[in-house]
Amino acid sequence: MSDPAAEHLIDVQHLHVDFHGQKILKDISVSIEAGETVAVIGESGCGKTVFMKTIVGLIPPTRGTLRFDGHDLSTLSPPALSDVRRRFGFVFQNAALFDSMTIFDNVAFPMRQSTTADDDEIHERVLKHLQEVGLPPTVISKRPSELSGGMRKRVGIARAIILQPELVVYDEPTTGLDPIMSDVINELMLDVRRRYPVTSVIVTHDMRTAQKVSDRVLMFYPRARLDKDEPQVLYDGPPAGLDQCKDERVRQFVRGEAGQRLMEITG
Repeated sequence: MSDPAAEHLIDVQHLHVDFHGQKILKDISVSIEAGETVAVIGESGCGKTVFMKTIVGLIPPTRGTLRFDGHDLSTLSPPALSDVRRRFGFVFQNAALFDSMTIFDNVAFPMRQSTTADDDEIHERVLKHLQEVGLPPTVISKRPSELSGGMRKRVGIARAIILQPELVVYDEPTTGLDPIMSDVINELMLDVRRRYPVTSVIVTHDMRTAQKVSDRVLMFYPRARLDKDEPQVLYDGPPAGLDQCKDERVRQFVRGEAGQRLMEITG
């Protein structure tokens, strides 16, 4: 149930995440409004995937507060946290489909686990969401290994939205795809936003995805390469402003230029 007093759908304040004494995220404060599509970019090792997993309660914060719709996830009991997670949809980097299941059973899995829907309703919903991602009914009897990478990604999106979540998180949704299929996935993410009142967080290295799909971009930087008092989020704003950002590290990442990073590696 929504908390009418909540000001933001996601509210992160002074978030720290450490692994074995190594600081991965330090003092992150970010709020995300309902209906926003936020791309989280940054080079490998900058903490963007850890941030994504933390905001959905998969990784507990070392310090700081994390609220979803007013609920502090760190204080919820396991059953209450499970209830909140039913409001999330996940699109994993490699689709993460169950190899032993048919496509139908993969997409139906969240409904069977979390609802009391009967077989007819599940069948109708599975076909509906597969159609929304451009897949024909004939795929339902196939196994994931029989589909192309792009088709598996689309099955992953269908599964993620079948419970009509309020928040969908995408982990590198276009990785491993050719430019045309990457743009198909971008268009599908836009279509999900048009069809449903959903908030989206997209972790990506693909600047075409960040610029085409998002309303807002967060750029993280590896904690180990920052000065002591530098913020870890180098950029927080609209995608159109990335090229004009005063921070050279942001411009170099957006343009795919080695620049300062090459000097750090070879120096």
